Amino acid sequence: MSIQIPTVKKNNRWLLLSHAFNMDGRAASLTITDKIPYFLDAGIKPTVFSAITGLKDHRFPHKQFLAWGPAAFRFDFRHWIANQYGRGFIYKLLTRTVSIVLAPLIGLEKLFLGYSSQWSWAIPAFVRGYFLIRTGKIDVIYSIGSAWSAHLAGVWLKKATGLPLISEVHDPLVIRQNPNDQGFEKPKNRDARFRHYLEAQLCKYSDYVWWFTDGALHYAKVRNPNLNTPGNAHGFVVMPGANPPGELLPRGGHRYGQYLNLCHFGSLANDRSLSTVLKAAHTLFQKYPEARNHLRIHEYGAALDSLSIDATKHYGYADVLLAHGRLEKDAATGKSGRERVAEKMQEADVLILLHGDDEWCAEYIPSKFYDYLWAGRPIWGITHRNPQLDQMLLDRKSYLSAAGGEEDIALALERIWLDWQKKQLIEPLWNPVGVDQAVAAILAHVQTEG
Repeated sequence: MSIQIPTVKKNNRWLLLSHAFNMDGRAASLTITDKIPYFLDAGIKPTVFSAITGLKDHRFPHKQFLAWGPAAFRFDFRHWIANQYGRGFIYKLLTRTVSIVLAPLIGLEKLFLGYSSQWSWAIPAFVRGYFLIRTGKIDVIYSIGSAWSAHLAGVWLKKATGLPLISEVHDPLVIRQNPNDQGFEKPKNRDARFRHYLEAQLCKYSDYVWWFTDGALHYAKVRNPNLNTPGNAHGFVVMPGANPPGELLPRGGHRYGQYLNLCHFGSLANDRSLSTVLKAAHTLFQKYPEARNHLRIHEYGAALDSLSIDATKHYGYADVLLAHGRLEKDAATGKSGRERVAEKMQEADVLILLHGDDEWCAEYIPSKFYDYLWAGRPIWGITHRNPQLDQMLLDRKSYLSAAGGEEDIALALERIWLDWQKKQLIEPLWNPVGVDQAVAAILAHVQTEG
């Protein structure tokens, strides 16, 4: 179904502040770079400010700045060196040298400020943005997460120039710790306290600000009752969606092989761990011993978390859980890391969607979910306190479990095993969420049609 995207006929010179831009496979980058073709078609003339961590886009003015703080400089330098020389000897030599040289300065920065590393990128973005705006070349300021330095620069520019500010909040800036915490408790961490302040600034000074889930908007309104009142920001929800992550194979006719391949893509942590799946696998093997020879769990894109490593050792499942690491660009085929990921997704029997088990899951949908929808393979969602995500999974016919419910997870894996044996895994409904709907929603809300 084609979605009509409004045309921007005036105020179409937008300054995009995005720390991550054109970084292959990184969610914070894809969320904005996937929108660019639709913005261009709608008549928007972008100027992009980003860090040096991604590749430069030559379709429009794209300025890349080094952050001015030592911690951010080290982070950005590592990515820049990887882009230039790969991750071999030169990368290891230079990054280790820079880390040693900057270590004392990073320690001082953390001692006196305590902010997350990318905060200082806001300084060059503001300075260059201010002078660019003063030349009359910008109509709208657009700050994009996930690094909150972009939002900080956006608020500074709004206050300094008065231009309209629109803001896209990827992850909740204020992290709630329990269901009874609405986000009013004063955090002990200095970075968390500043993010609390910055959210209030966005709700006051942005002309329009949007979040990616119903839960995130709900709790932002609880903390900031001025949101959606005259003189303050208009807040709403936009599902980010995703473009097809490469050339997709024809849907249907899935091949069942020797192994039941469960595949997870993306980062892991102790609160989002494959150890829960390994525990369920142990229960499955006790009931169906033959499953031990056929079940394989694959991790792409990240190192294993400590709980997964411990569970693998405890159960002796080194041949069951296979960590493949990050898929980079293939020099032989020319395929990007994202395209290689798309191929692996489509080859999977079932895609694992780990949501986590923290309270903030109520405000968060993993970005990988939207890529999964394009793959057309069954999804096994292990979710926590997010009715919006649960409903999206059920609407598309998926396996679903509650995080923390070991029996529930074990029963879901048993069902997957039995369905695979019969070669009757769930056939998901084809209903991906594209980026075009996100752009249409944004432009409709900001009322830019002339």
